[in-house]
Amino acid sequence: MRGVVLHAPGEIRVEDLPDPAVLEPGDAVLRLEATCVCGSDLWRYRGEDPFSTPQHMGHEYVGVVEEIGSSVHSLTPGDRVVGSFFASDNSCEICAAGYQSSCVHRQLMSGAQAQRLRVPLADGTLVVVGGTPDDAQLRGLLAASDVFGTGWFGARAAAVSPGKTVVVVGDGAVGLLGVLSARLQGAERIIAMSRHASRQQLALEFGATDIVAERGDEGIERVRDLTHGLGAHCVIEAVGTNEAMRQAFTLTRPGGHLGFVGVSHGVSFEGRELFMSHVHLHGGPAPVRDYLPELITRIMANEINPGRVFDLDLPLDGAAEAYRAMDERTAIKVMLRP
Repeated sequence: MRGVVLHAPGEIRVEDLPDPAVLEPGDAVLRLEATCVCGSDLWRYRGEDPFSTPQHMGHEYVGVVEEIGSSVHSLTPGDRVVGSFFASDNSCEICAAGYQSSCVHRQLMSGAQAQRLRVPLADGTLVVVGGTPDDAQLRGLLAASDVFGTGWFGARAAAVSPGKTVVVVGDGAVGLLGVLSARLQGAERIIAMSRHASRQQLALEFGATDIVAERGDEGIERVRDLTHGLGAHCVIEAVGTNEAMRQAFTLTRPGGHLGFVGVSHGVSFEGRELFMSHVHLHGGPAPVRDYLPELITRIMANEINPGRVFDLDLPLDGAAEAYRAMDERTAIKVMLRP
């Protein structure tokens, strides 16, 4: 099969790789219909997450089951499925509490930028899609595999509810889908922080009521002006840098909730600062599996269209161009078609 391999920072190749096979009784092998590049992939692409061996990239996927192991009972070959970036058994006590991305048997997924994919713990990880998606629905299902599920968790972690004011820090795919998630979860006011016109427009279409283009202290003052000097009830941080996290923390009012879903790099707080803030902090890798059934149902019913974050569509062999486009921010998110 063909698959995307990162050999060194900035060096993406699409190569012939061995076809995946069932290795454990709980495995499934998928023929992939859609995959994509994630913003978190860029940390390794830019050399900010070191690695010593070639990396088979990708963790977002929609596909059709081709083969299952002997202990898989909820799937049959031919099922169209969506999974997420952690495989989980979906039956342990942690999964039952809604945190499948911390499952006691979790396995981090990789290798989804390819024509085929082996998925461990398939019964717990994969969710069957009813019906045949059209192209817009397929894009939405792919978004649900990570960035929509992550934006949804960001809104949940920030305790978004009717009547609340929400700030979203970050205008990548997760941030934009955090805006959509906040609207769907009932937020009254949604302030999107973005300096890019095309992303500002999509944020408004997803439900943002205000756009703040300023950054740093100017951005903080602008948000405080919009919130009567108090800060927001709910803040979603969708970048992962120290600058973004500190901005999000500063924008959260005392008693407010900060949901952080950007993959943290170099983030540091002093204990007294946290102690005196009265800010609730919750975040981490999103338990996307917990949300997939609801998100898939709403996408297939055409209630929502999260796949609009895909603004560049390329064949799998165009992966190097896909990474460049996202690295240079000329694309929000790139869909790859195996």
